[in-house]
Amino acid sequence: MLPLEWKDDLTAFLSEKQVQTGEYQPHPLGNSGYVTVYPQSEEEISSILRYANSHGKKVCIVGGGTKRGFGGQVECVDILLSLANYSGIVEHAAADMTVTVKSGTVFQKLQDYLAEYRQKVAIDPVWPQYATIGGVIAANDSGPKRLGYGSARDSVIGLRTVYPDGTVIRSGGKVVKNVAGYDMNKLFIGAMGTLGVISEITLKLRPLPKYESLVLLSFPSGNLEEVRSFAIQFLDSMMEPVCFELLSPSLSERLISQRAYTLAMAFEDVKSAVHYQEEFVKRLQPPNTAIRILPQEEAKSFWQTFYTIGPNGAMPYESVGNEIEAAVKIGVVNLDVIHIIRESDLLQEICHVHIEAHGGLGHGLCQVYMKGESESIIAAIERLRMAATGLGGYAIVKHLPFSLRKRVDVWGEKPSYFFLLDGIKRKIDPNRILNNQRFVGGI
Repeated sequence: MLPLEWKDDLTAFLSEKQVQTGEYQPHPLGNSGYVTVYPQSEEEISSILRYANSHGKKVCIVGGGTKRGFGGQVECVDILLSLANYSGIVEHAAADMTVTVKSGTVFQKLQDYLAEYRQKVAIDPVWPQYATIGGVIAANDSGPKRLGYGSARDSVIGLRTVYPDGTVIRSGGKVVKNVAGYDMNKLFIGAMGTLGVISEITLKLRPLPKYESLVLLSFPSGNLEEVRSFAIQFLDSMMEPVCFELLSPSLSERLISQRAYTLAMAFEDVKSAVHYQEEFVKRLQPPNTAIRILPQEEAKSFWQTFYTIGPNGAMPYESVGNEIEAAVKIGVVNLDVIHIIRESDLLQEICHVHIEAHGGLGHGLCQVYMKGESESIIAAIERLRMAATGLGGYAIVKHLPFSLRKRVDVWGEKPSYFFLLDGIKRKIDPNRILNNQRFVGGI
C-alpha cells in the first residue's frame, strides 16, 4: 500500500483523480508501479520527476502499454507514470508538412487526423490502435515499410524531453531543414525512456500515396535459393518498393492461406507507377511460383491485419494452459534474413513451438513471434540468438513475461560502446530513477 504521506506529497501538484493507489496486484509482464499517476501537462510531468528524484523514488513510464513486456528487470517500482491523459495535437503546419504532438497521443488517432489533410507520419509500428507516438519513438519502432520510410528516428525533427531532475530541454527544431549543432534527438530515440520522459515530438510528414498495392509472390517448392536469386535481381533493379518482406510459411498461411515462403512487395506512388512495378515483378517471376496482387483497399486490409499478429502488452494477459507468447527482433545483413526465416521455420519442430516470422530483404530486420511452453520458448530464443550472432547480427527479445526475463538476457551481450551508454545514463540520471534496468546492460 502507498504510505499516506506519499499521496499527500503527490496531490500537492496533482488532483486526487490523477493519483491512483490501492493494493498492488503483480502483472505477468512486470514494469508496474505501486502508485499510478496521470499527468495532463508537461509541468506536471516535471513535478513528478522532480519529486521522485529528490525523494529516491523509482519511476516507470507507460504510454499505451504495448511494450510492457519489452525489457525491464524490476517487477514493480514506486511510481508508474502514465501518459494516457497527456495527448493531442500541439501544432500542425500542413503547408510545411510538420506536426507537433504530445507523446501520449495514440498513433492511429494521429494518422486519422493527418489523413484529413492527405498526410501521414511515415512510420508503421505494430498495434497502432494502442501504441502511443511517445512509445514508438522511445523504442525507435518500425515495421516492414522501414525500407521505404526509414526508422522512427528518421521522421523526428525535434523533441521536448523532461530530464529526471525535472528540467525540460528542447532538441532539434520545428522545421525540416534543421542542421545546427549536434543531433540531440538521437540521444533519446530508442533509449527506452531511460534518459528522460519525451513530452512533445515534432515530426516531418509525407503525403498519402495516390495509389498503393501489395504483390505477394509465393514459392511453394520451398527453394530458398530461388528466393535469394529473385531478391538479388529485384534489389539491383530501379524499382522502389516501400517494403520487400519475406514471410515464413506459417505466417503466409495465416495471412493469405498459402503455406509457402512468400515475398510481400508493397508499392506506393501514382497509379501508373505502381502498375509499372507490378508488371516488372510479373516479368521477373520465377517458374513454379504463385503471384497475387492486392489493390488499394485489399492492400490496406492486409496491413491492418499484419500489424496485429504479434503480442500486445496492452491487452489483458491471458495464457492457454502453460502456453506463453514471445517476440524477438533480429538484425542481420539483408539477404541473411533468408537464413533467419528458414531457421525460425525449422525451430517449430525442433523446439515444439508455434512460430510466425517475417524479415526485410532490403533492411535486414526480422520479427519472430512465438507461442509455446516456457522452456521451449527459452530454447528457441537461445537458438535464434546463436543463429543471428553466427551471422554477425544480434537478437533482442521484445516481448516476454517478467518471470522469463529474469532468466533470458533480453538485450544480449553488452556492446563494445556500452561504457558510453552507461556514462550518459550516470550523467543525466545519476540516481537511476527512470525506467531503471530497462535498457541494454541493465541501464
